[in-house]
Amino acid sequence: MPQPRKRFAQHWLRSEKALQRIVAAAELGATPTGGDRVLEIGPGTGILTRQLLAHAEAVVAVEIDRDLCATLTKKLGKAKNFLLLQGDFLSLELDALLAPFPDFQRPNKVVANIPYNITGAILEKLLGTLASPNPNPFEQIVLLLQKEVALRMCAHPGSKHAGALSIKVQYLAECEFICDVPAQAFYPPPKVDSAVVRLRPRALERPPQQPDFLETLLKVSFANKRKMLRNNLQSLIDRDRLTEVLQRLDIPEHWRAEQLGLSQWIHLSDALAELVLAHPPMDS
Repeated sequence: MPQPRKRFAQHWLRSEKALQRIVAAAELGATPTGGDRVLEIGPGTGILTRQLLAHAEAVVAVEIDRDLCATLTKKLGKAKNFLLLQGDFLSLELDALLAPFPDFQRPNKVVANIPYNITGAILEKLLGTLASPNPNPFEQIVLLLQKEVALRMCAHPGSKHAGALSIKVQYLAECEFICDVPAQAFYPPPKVDSAVVRLRPRALERPPQQPDFLETLLKVSFANKRKMLRNNLQSLIDRDRLTEVLQRLDIPEHWRAEQLGLSQWIHLSDALAELVLAHPPMDS
């Protein structure tokens, strides 16, 4: 087995139970139009890849480590439904790279054990942002990632894990916590526990009028989670106007940011956007 490299944040999954839960969560073969086409980010030694190949119509794997690419080619290169691309997933133009391979259409699902140090960047590339959602969303995304991040992504309003990430992810996709994966399930064991999450990208029926403002609103509101929402927002809007808006939306003044749900954030963003632009707060 190749030695994991710290520069690529490599930890090899070795738990058969975890592998089975990941593959089951991907619901491969459940597509009405035929078999699923899977994108795997960071296949590593290929332990998950082999499972995916057995259930998917096609697997496109992107691996940054050249040495691992050579190992994967030896192990799985003969599989007709396997395409390996060498490079950094964050900088690859997947559609352009797949154009010369007619047997490998654009993947409709993502299944991956991703490097924890670039989780945010990978999520943004897969889902897009509040202002620019992915115009060609995947049907389903199953990720193995740091448990703390997974809890934040799936957190409900009022949870201690709720934060700006919760709202941003749930704005772009339905998020489901699948299972815990302990550190001992990897070689070498990471310093944190992990978890599997399933995302189903979707467009909101009622998006905010100004998604850019919602992004700013979340950043300011969660700047200090120990403060009440009204105190964090005083840098955006005068307190009297803010009180009027909160009362109109039935949001208690003593609430903190983590107590609001997605729909409340959208209504608050719409209510505050015009006021903030038309009446910026007075200098203190």
